[in-house]
Amino acid sequence: MTLRMAEAEAEGTARVPALRILRSALRSAWRRSAGLGLALYALALGGALGLASADWATRGGYPFGGVTVGAWTLWPRAGSTAADPYTRAVNARRGEIPLAVGEGLLMTAAADDAGRTLDAACTYSITGATPPARAWTLTVTGRGAADPVRPPIRESFTSTEVLRERDGRFAITLGPEAEPGNWLPSPRAEGPLRLALRLYDTPVAASAGSLDRDSVPAITRVACRS
Repeated sequence: MTLRMAEAEAEGTARVPALRILRSALRSAWRRSAGLGLALYALALGGALGLASADWATRGGYPFGGVTVGAWTLWPRAGSTAADPYTRAVNARRGEIPLAVGEGLLMTAAADDAGRTLDAACTYSITGATPPARAWTLTVTGRGAADPVRPPIRESFTSTEVLRERDGRFAITLGPEAEPGNWLPSPRAEGPLRLALRLYDTPVAASAGSLDRDSVPAITRVACRS
C-alpha cells in the first residue's frame, strides 16, 4: 500500500510541470490571437474611416482653393497643374475636364446673396453682369438623380442667347413655374440646387481675388412655394 501511494505521488508530481507548460502555452496563444484580432480591427476601422472621409470630401464641390465673391465661389486652380489632390479626385469622380487658367474660370453658387441655400421650390432672380469674358454659360443642377416627372426643358443659358437690357445687363429667373423672358426651370420639384457659371477666355482667371461683389451676378430670392 505504501509503494502504491508513493508511485501515485510521483506520477502526480510529474504531471504538475506538464500542466503548467500547457497553461502557459494556452495563455501565450490567447495573447497572440487577441493581439492579432485587435490589429485586424484597427486596420478595418482605419480603412472604413478613410474611405468614408474620402467619399465625403469628393462627393460635393471642391473642398479647397475657392475665392468667395458675393454668393459665388471662384475656382481659379481647378484645372491647373497645381491643383490639390482632393480637387483632382473631385474632377475624376465627376468625369469632368475643368477649365485651365488660360481657358476660363469656373464660378459656383449654392446659396443666394442672403446666405440661404438655393431651393428648387423657390424662385430666384439672377441679375447683373458677368466679369469680362469672350463667352459664358450658366447651368443649374440639383443633387441626386433627376426627377423623371419633370422633363428637361432647359438646363442652361449662354451669353449668345440670353436677353439683355440696353446697358448689357441681364435678368434670369430661376424657378419651378414658367416665367416670361429668361426663364431657367428648376430641375426638380424640391431640394438643394447649384449654379455653375463658366467664363471662357477671360482675363480674370489669373486674378480672381481682385473681383468685387458688383462684378458678379446677384442672386435674390423672390418667393417660395408653401
